[in-house]
Order: sequence, then C-alpha cells, then structure tokens
Amino acid sequence: MAKLLLLRHGHVAGISPERFRGRADLRLTAEGHRQAAATARRIAASWRPAAVYCSPLSRCRATAAEIARPFSLEPTPMEALTDIDYGEWQGLTVDEVRARWADQLDLWRQRPEWAMLPGGETLQKVLMRVTDALRIGTGRHPAGTVVMVGHDSVNRVILLHALGLPLAGYWRIAQHPCAINELDFDRGVFTINAINTTDHLREIAPG
Repeated sequence: MAKLLLLRHGHVAGISPERFRGRADLRLTAEGHRQAAATARRIAASWRPAAVYCSPLSRCRATAAEIARPFSLEPTPMEALTDIDYGEWQGLTVDEVRARWADQLDLWRQRPEWAMLPGGETLQKVLMRVTDALRIGTGRHPAGTVVMVGHDSVNRVILLHALGLPLAGYWRIAQHPCAINELDFDRGVFTINAINTTDHLREIAPG
C-alpha cells in the first residue's frame, strides 16, 4: 500500500486580496517560508517519504525542498502538477475579471466543470494530467510514502478524483497554504485519512 501526502505550497502574494495566480511563478513570502518549515517538521515527525514530487513553479519547489531536506531527498518537478492555466485571467483580481467576463466568472463560481476560461484550461484537462501524476507517483513507490506538493486547484481536482466525486464539487473542498492531505492507495483504490490539515501551522508566530 502506498501513502500519498498531498500538500499545497506555502503563502504567496495574491492569495489575499485574491488574484488569479495560475502559472505566474510567484515566490513564497516570509510567511510562506515559515509555513513550509513548520510543515517539514510535521512530516519529519510522522512519516519517512520515499520521494517528493512538486509542481515546477517556484512556490512549490521551495516548499518541497524544505520537506525533502531532512531525508536527503531531491524534489522531482512534475509538469502534471502545475497550477491551472487561467489564460487571460492570470494576474487579475476578481473585480477586474468581472468587469470583462461577468458571465464566464459566474459560471466558474457556480458550475466550474462547465467553465471555459478565456485562453486557459478546463478542469477536465487538469484532471487528465493530475491522474498521470498519481499513476507515476504510486507506481514508482507502491509500498512507500510519496509527497506531492501542488496548488489549490490541482489538489482539489486530485481529491475529487480520489473520492470518486464529479468536478462539480470543486468549490466544496478547501485547500489552505501548506495544508496536508493524507491518502492511502491500495490496488487502485484511495482511502482518505485527512483533508486540509493545518494544525501544524499553529506554532508559527505572527509577523
């Protein structure tokens, strides 16, 4: 049986107030680095990963490097874990998108599985590539613990797939910065042990 620890990267600019970040190669903020360090300590205390995979974007690579360091592992970037492509929305605020694409934004918020982001990617395309990432990770380490560091959108789609739920449930799963999701994978079936765990971040002092 393989164990999958699915994480979101640490805090970056554009989470609050919200912007459509997507493929923008943002670096972790100081808060994000503290979150990544706390997450690394939590994982080192409870698991021994056989491999660490991550999105190739800087925020995920930095988070993954913190997690991998205690185990002398080198994170492996996977294009399949890259954040959703927001196309023409990338870098814009919600209000800026609403001013030009009000109907498409409403559809994204209400029926995300039907949304076609202008110049961007559908959730169906995200699902196709993240299932490849899951096959690779669990296939290479069928009896080990695998860490995958991804993004809010990517992780939501992975969790919906693992639960056997439709993409319509996209907004019903939360993924906070440096949240840990724990899944077991055995003979093609996922068992969810924890979703969006953030207790390990309580130790971080504000500021």
